[in-house]
Amino acid sequence: KRNSVTIGFLQGGGSLVGADMEFLLTKQFGFQLGAGIVGFGGGINYHFKPSIRSSFVSLQYWNQGGIGESFAQSAIGPNFVFRSKKWFTFQIGLGVPLKKGPAMADNYELPPIMLLYSIGGYVPF
Repeated sequence: KRNSVTIGFLQGGGSLVGADMEFLLTKQFGFQLGAGIVGFGGGINYHFKPSIRSSFVSLQYWNQGGIGESFAQSAIGPNFVFRSKKWFTFQIGLGVPLKKGPAMADNYELPPIMLLYSIGGYVPF
């Protein structure tokens, strides 16, 4: 199995509820794309073991809030993604905010660094 789909909270680029698809390009390097309610993102992954079921580190881009007037913010940064042997997954990392959107309050200032995290379940195929 060289692919997986993950569904959960703050998946799909930090969406409220979203999904990510990962495709292994080699035994340990993967590429992911995701989207959800309201956001999208992508990443490049390095698995610690040659398996889609293994934990990995990822460089990810998160676009929260969609496009246009609903766009809130975007960020890029490294994440550690834990994958259990069966289905459970979570990730935690740090992101550098790139842009603030019109959905954010005018007086909101982007922090220099922000916490990125999500939790969900994954199914390899």
